[in-house]
Amino acid sequence: TTTAVNTAAFLAEIGKRVLLVDLDPQANATSGVGLYSENISANLYHFLIGHAQANEVILNSGIENFDILPGGKDMAGAAVELINEEGREFKLKNVLAPILDYYDFVIIDCPPSLGILTINGLVAADKVIIPVQCEYYALEGLSQLLETIGLIKENITPNLDIMGAVLTMNDKRNKLSAAVIKEVRRNFPGNVFESIIPRSVSLAEAPSYGKPISHYNSWSKGARAYKASLSAKKEIQRGCFKRSGAINKRAWYFTADSGGGDERGRGEKIPDNSGREKIQSFKARRPKNHPGYHKKRKNGQRAS
Repeated sequence: TTTAVNTAAFLAEIGKRVLLVDLDPQANATSGVGLYSENISANLYHFLIGHAQANEVILNSGIENFDILPGGKDMAGAAVELINEEGREFKLKNVLAPILDYYDFVIIDCPPSLGILTINGLVAADKVIIPVQCEYYALEGLSQLLETIGLIKENITPNLDIMGAVLTMNDKRNKLSAAVIKEVRRNFPGNVFESIIPRSVSLAEAPSYGKPISHYNSWSKGARAYKASLSAKKEIQRGCFKRSGAINKRAWYFTADSGGGDERGRGEKIPDNSGREKIQSFKARRPKNHPGYHKKRKNGQRAS
Protein backbone atom coordinates (compact mmCIF):
# COMPACT_ATOMS: atom_id res chain seq x y z
CA THR A 1 0.00 0.00 0.00
CA THR A 2 2.85 2.38 0.81
CA THR A 3 4.36 1.68 -2.60
CA ALA A 4 1.05 2.16 -4.41
CA VAL A 5 0.21 5.47 -2.71
CA ASN A 6 3.65 6.99 -3.11
CA THR A 7 4.06 5.85 -6.70
CA ALA A 8 0.73 7.45 -7.58
CA ALA A 9 1.72 10.69 -5.84
CA PHE A 10 5.09 10.93 -7.59
CA LEU A 11 3.56 10.19 -11.00
CA ALA A 12 1.00 12.93 -10.39
CA GLU A 13 3.81 15.34 -9.51
CA ILE A 14 5.45 14.85 -12.92
CA GLY A 15 2.17 15.71 -14.63
CA LYS A 16 0.59 12.29 -15.17
CA ARG A 17 -3.11 11.79 -14.54
CA VAL A 18 -3.35 8.97 -12.02
CA LEU A 19 -6.17 6.91 -10.56
CA LEU A 20 -5.45 4.83 -7.46
CA VAL A 21 -7.87 1.92 -6.99
CA ASP A 22 -8.15 0.72 -3.38
CA LEU A 23 -9.13 -2.93 -3.67
CA ASP A 24 -8.34 -3.75 -0.04
CA PRO A 25 -11.26 -3.97 2.45
CA GLN A 26 -8.95 -2.38 5.04
CA ALA A 27 -8.93 0.77 2.86
CA ASN A 28 -5.41 1.74 3.90
CA ALA A 29 -4.70 3.43 0.56
CA THR A 30 -7.81 5.55 1.06
CA SER A 31 -6.80 6.70 4.54
CA GLY A 32 -3.24 7.15 3.30
CA VAL A 33 -4.35 10.15 1.24
CA GLY A 34 -6.46 11.67 4.02
CA LEU A 35 -9.85 10.14 3.17
CA TYR A 36 -11.70 7.86 5.57
CA SER A 37 -14.12 5.17 4.48
CA GLU A 38 -16.62 5.87 7.25
CA ASN A 39 -17.13 9.36 5.82
CA ILE A 40 -17.61 8.14 2.24
CA SER A 41 -21.13 7.21 1.14
CA ALA A 42 -20.15 5.18 -1.94
CA ASN A 43 -16.94 3.28 -2.61
CA LEU A 44 -15.47 0.69 -4.97
CA TYR A 45 -17.94 -1.93 -3.75
CA HIS A 46 -20.94 0.08 -4.98
CA PHE A 47 -19.13 0.68 -8.28
CA LEU A 48 -18.43 -3.04 -8.74
CA ILE A 49 -22.02 -4.14 -8.16
CA GLY A 50 -23.46 -1.37 -10.34
CA HIS A 51 -25.10 0.72 -7.62
CA ALA A 52 -23.01 3.81 -8.37
CA GLN A 53 -21.44 5.48 -11.38
CA ALA A 54 -17.78 6.38 -11.69
CA ASN A 55 -18.36 10.10 -11.15
CA GLU A 56 -20.20 9.30 -7.91
CA VAL A 57 -17.38 7.20 -6.50
CA ILE A 58 -14.07 8.62 -7.74
CA LEU A 59 -12.69 11.33 -5.44
CA ASN A 60 -9.82 13.75 -5.71
CA SER A 61 -7.05 13.03 -3.24
CA GLY A 62 -6.33 16.71 -2.67
CA ILE A 63 -3.29 16.43 -4.95
CA GLU A 64 -3.43 17.71 -8.52
CA ASN A 65 -3.80 14.94 -11.14
CA PHE A 66 -4.30 12.32 -8.41
CA ASP A 67 -7.74 10.69 -8.03
CA ILE A 68 -8.71 7.71 -5.91
CA LEU A 69 -11.40 5.08 -6.16
CA PRO A 70 -11.84 4.49 -2.41
CA GLY A 71 -12.17 1.15 -0.72
CA GLY A 72 -14.05 0.20 2.42
CA LYS A 73 -15.09 -2.68 4.62
CA ASP A 74 -17.90 -3.37 2.14
CA MET A 75 -15.26 -4.87 -0.12
CA ALA A 76 -15.15 -7.89 2.18
CA GLY A 77 -18.77 -8.51 1.21
CA ALA A 78 -17.87 -8.16 -2.46
CA ALA A 79 -15.35 -10.96 -2.09
CA VAL A 80 -18.17 -13.24 -0.93
CA GLU A 81 -20.73 -12.07 -3.50
CA LEU A 82 -18.37 -12.54 -6.44
CA ILE A 83 -17.72 -16.21 -5.66
CA ASN A 84 -20.85 -17.46 -7.44
CA GLU A 85 -21.02 -14.79 -10.13
CA GLU A 86 -20.26 -15.67 -13.73
CA GLY A 87 -17.14 -13.99 -15.09
CA ARG A 88 -16.18 -12.91 -11.58
CA GLU A 89 -12.47 -12.61 -12.47
CA PHE A 90 -13.23 -9.84 -14.99
CA LYS A 91 -15.53 -7.74 -12.81
CA LEU A 92 -12.97 -5.04 -11.96
CA LYS A 93 -11.55 -4.96 -15.47
CA ASN A 94 -15.00 -4.44 -16.97
CA VAL A 95 -15.99 -1.55 -14.70
CA LEU A 96 -12.65 0.22 -15.15
CA ALA A 97 -12.60 -0.07 -18.94
CA PRO A 98 -14.85 2.97 -19.68
CA ILE A 99 -12.75 5.36 -17.55
CA LEU A 100 -9.23 4.36 -18.61
CA ASP A 101 -9.07 7.08 -21.26
CA TYR A 102 -9.26 9.74 -18.55
CA TYR A 103 -6.00 8.62 -16.94
CA ASP A 104 -2.40 8.01 -17.92
CA PHE A 105 -1.93 5.45 -15.16
CA VAL A 106 -4.26 3.31 -13.08
CA ILE A 107 -2.62 1.83 -9.99
CA ILE A 108 -4.40 -0.97 -8.18
CA ASP A 109 -3.64 -1.60 -4.51
CA CYS A 110 -4.60 -5.19 -3.75
CA PRO A 111 -5.31 -7.00 -0.47
CA PRO A 112 -2.47 -8.92 1.24
CA SER A 113 -4.01 -12.25 0.22
CA LEU A 114 -4.52 -14.33 -2.91
CA GLY A 115 -8.34 -14.29 -2.93
CA ILE A 116 -10.87 -13.28 -5.56
CA LEU A 117 -10.24 -9.56 -5.09
CA THR A 118 -6.52 -9.96 -5.76
CA ILE A 119 -7.27 -12.10 -8.82
CA ASN A 120 -9.54 -9.31 -10.08
CA GLY A 121 -6.67 -6.87 -9.63
CA LEU A 122 -4.28 -9.09 -11.55
CA VAL A 123 -6.71 -9.66 -14.40
CA ALA A 124 -7.40 -5.93 -14.71
CA ALA A 125 -3.68 -5.07 -14.78
CA ASP A 126 -1.23 -5.04 -17.66
CA LYS A 127 1.88 -5.04 -15.47
CA VAL A 128 2.64 -6.39 -12.01
CA ILE A 129 4.95 -4.73 -9.50
CA ILE A 130 5.74 -6.87 -6.47
CA PRO A 131 7.01 -5.11 -3.34
CA VAL A 132 9.24 -7.46 -1.33
CA GLN A 133 9.94 -6.72 2.31
CA CYS A 134 13.51 -7.56 3.26
CA GLU A 135 12.31 -10.34 5.54
CA TYR A 136 12.22 -14.12 5.32
CA TYR A 137 8.43 -14.58 5.06
CA ALA A 138 8.35 -12.24 2.07
CA LEU A 139 10.40 -14.76 0.09
CA GLU A 140 7.83 -17.48 0.74
CA GLY A 141 4.99 -15.14 -0.22
CA LEU A 142 6.82 -14.16 -3.39
CA SER A 143 7.01 -17.75 -4.62
CA GLN A 144 3.29 -18.27 -3.97
CA LEU A 145 2.37 -15.06 -5.76
CA LEU A 146 4.48 -15.99 -8.79
CA GLU A 147 2.65 -19.32 -9.03
CA THR A 148 -0.70 -17.50 -8.99
CA ILE A 149 0.45 -15.05 -11.66
CA GLY A 150 1.62 -17.98 -13.78
CA LEU A 151 -1.80 -19.62 -13.56
CA ILE A 152 -3.56 -16.37 -14.48
CA LYS A 153 -1.25 -15.88 -17.48
CA GLU A 154 -1.88 -19.43 -18.60
CA ASN A 155 -5.66 -19.46 -18.21
CA ILE A 156 -7.01 -15.88 -18.27
CA THR A 157 -4.71 -13.05 -19.38
CA PRO A 158 -1.67 -14.20 -21.39
CA ASN A 159 -0.40 -10.62 -21.75
CA LEU A 160 0.07 -10.04 -18.03
CA ASP A 161 3.73 -9.17 -17.40
CA ILE A 162 5.78 -8.91 -14.25
CA MET A 163 7.65 -5.61 -14.24
CA GLY A 164 9.83 -6.81 -11.38
CA ALA A 165 10.46 -6.55 -7.67
CA VAL A 166 11.03 -3.52 -5.47
CA LEU A 167 12.83 -4.24 -2.22
CA THR A 168 11.27 -2.41 0.72
CA MET A 169 11.74 -1.91 4.47
CA ASN A 170 15.46 -2.50 4.21
CA ASP A 171 17.44 -2.15 7.44
CA LYS A 172 21.15 -1.89 6.63
CA ARG A 173 22.01 -2.90 10.20
CA ASN A 174 20.25 -6.22 9.78
CA LYS A 175 22.14 -9.15 8.22
CA LEU A 176 18.84 -10.79 7.29
CA SER A 177 17.92 -7.84 5.08
CA ALA A 178 21.20 -8.17 3.20
CA ALA A 179 20.63 -11.91 2.78
CA VAL A 180 17.11 -11.38 1.40
CA ILE A 181 18.35 -8.74 -1.06
CA LYS A 182 21.09 -11.08 -2.27
CA GLU A 183 18.64 -13.96 -2.67
CA VAL A 184 16.08 -11.91 -4.62
CA ARG A 185 18.71 -10.47 -6.96
CA ARG A 186 20.18 -13.93 -7.51
CA ASN A 187 16.82 -15.45 -8.45
CA PHE A 188 15.52 -12.50 -10.49
CA PRO A 189 18.54 -11.03 -12.28
CA GLY A 190 17.68 -7.84 -14.14
CA ASN A 191 14.13 -7.79 -12.73
CA VAL A 192 14.77 -5.98 -9.45
CA PHE A 193 14.85 -2.24 -8.92
CA GLU A 194 18.33 -0.89 -8.36
CA SER A 195 17.03 1.50 -5.70
CA ILE A 196 16.02 -0.09 -2.40
CA ILE A 197 13.36 1.45 -0.17
CA PRO A 198 14.80 1.81 3.35
CA ARG A 199 12.98 1.32 6.62
CA SER A 200 12.02 4.89 7.40
CA VAL A 201 10.27 6.65 10.26
CA SER A 202 8.87 9.22 7.83
CA LEU A 203 7.35 6.53 5.62
CA ALA A 204 5.69 5.01 8.69
CA GLU A 205 4.39 8.36 9.95
CA ALA A 206 3.05 9.77 6.67
CA PRO A 207 -0.17 7.64 6.53
CA SER A 208 -1.17 8.80 10.01
CA TYR A 209 -1.21 12.35 8.62
CA GLY A 210 -3.11 11.26 5.50
CA LYS A 211 -0.27 12.27 3.19
CA PRO A 212 2.04 10.56 0.70
CA ILE A 213 5.69 10.82 1.65
CA SER A 214 6.28 13.49 -1.01
CA HIS A 215 3.89 15.81 0.84
CA TYR A 216 4.89 14.79 4.36
CA ASN A 217 8.68 14.81 4.17
CA SER A 218 9.96 15.12 0.62
CA TRP A 219 13.61 15.18 1.72
CA SER A 220 13.51 11.94 3.68
CA LYS A 221 15.44 8.88 2.56
CA GLY A 222 12.21 7.04 1.80
CA ALA A 223 10.88 9.84 -0.38
CA ARG A 224 14.07 10.08 -2.39
CA ALA A 225 14.21 6.32 -2.83
CA TYR A 226 10.63 6.11 -4.17
CA LYS A 227 11.19 9.08 -6.44
CA ALA A 228 14.34 7.56 -7.88
CA SER A 229 13.05 4.02 -8.33
CA LEU A 230 9.40 4.41 -9.27
CA SER A 231 8.73 7.74 -10.95
CA ALA A 232 11.84 8.53 -12.98
CA LYS A 233 10.82 9.42 -16.52
CA LYS A 234 13.33 6.99 -17.99
CA GLU A 235 11.79 4.15 -16.00
CA ILE A 236 8.30 4.89 -17.27
CA GLN A 237 9.50 4.91 -20.87
CA ARG A 238 11.52 1.74 -20.35
CA GLY A 239 8.41 0.04 -19.04
CA CYS A 240 6.79 0.56 -22.47
CA PHE A 241 4.15 2.98 -21.23
CA LYS A 242 4.59 5.03 -24.39
CA ARG A 243 3.86 3.71 -27.81
CA SER A 244 3.85 5.80 -31.00
CA GLY A 245 4.08 8.97 -28.96
CA ALA A 246 0.88 8.28 -27.03
CA ILE A 247 0.70 7.17 -23.43
CA ASN A 248 -0.95 3.80 -23.04
CA LYS A 249 -3.66 3.37 -20.46
CA ARG A 250 -2.05 0.91 -18.10
CA ALA A 251 -3.16 -0.65 -14.85
CA TRP A 252 -0.47 -1.38 -12.33
CA TYR A 253 -0.93 -4.00 -9.63
CA PHE A 254 0.67 -3.94 -6.21
CA THR A 255 0.50 -6.68 -3.63
CA ALA A 256 0.65 -5.45 -0.07
CA ASP A 257 2.69 -8.21 1.48
CA SER A 258 4.41 -10.72 -0.66
CA GLY A 259 7.06 -9.39 -2.87
CA GLY A 260 8.83 -6.58 -4.47
CA GLY A 261 8.58 -5.13 -7.86
CA ASP A 262 9.66 -2.66 -10.38
CA GLU A 263 10.14 -2.32 -14.04
CA ARG A 264 12.36 -4.68 -15.94
CA GLY A 265 14.98 -2.02 -16.44
CA ARG A 266 17.38 -0.91 -13.78
CA GLY A 267 16.34 1.97 -11.55
CA GLU A 268 18.28 5.18 -11.40
CA LYS A 269 20.47 5.99 -8.44
CA ILE A 270 19.05 8.33 -5.86
CA PRO A 271 20.01 11.90 -6.76
CA ASP A 272 21.85 13.86 -4.12
CA ASN A 273 19.37 16.65 -3.41
CA SER A 274 20.91 17.53 -0.06
CA GLY A 275 23.26 20.09 -1.57
CA ARG A 276 26.29 18.13 -0.38
CA GLU A 277 28.09 18.58 -3.70
CA LYS A 278 27.70 22.36 -3.54
CA ILE A 279 29.07 22.43 0.01
CA GLN A 280 32.10 20.38 -0.98
CA SER A 281 32.68 22.59 -3.99
CA PHE A 282 32.51 25.68 -1.79
CA LYS A 283 35.04 24.19 0.64
CA ALA A 284 37.45 23.46 -2.20
CA ARG A 285 37.61 27.05 -3.45
CA ARG A 286 37.32 29.16 -0.28
CA PRO A 287 40.53 30.86 0.99
CA LYS A 288 42.52 29.60 3.95
CA ASN A 289 41.66 32.67 5.98
CA HIS A 290 37.94 31.85 5.67
CA PRO A 291 36.52 31.22 9.18
CA GLY A 292 35.14 27.86 8.10
CA TYR A 293 38.32 26.61 6.44
CA HIS A 294 39.60 24.73 9.48
CA LYS A 295 37.61 22.21 11.42
CA LYS A 296 38.62 21.35 15.00
CA ARG A 297 38.90 17.69 15.78
CA LYS A 298 37.97 16.20 19.13
CA ASN A 299 41.61 15.66 20.09
CA GLY A 300 42.39 19.35 19.68
CA GLN A 301 44.27 19.04 16.37
CA ARG A 302 43.22 20.98 13.33
CA ALA A 303 42.70 19.62 9.84
CA SER A 304 41.68 21.33 6.65
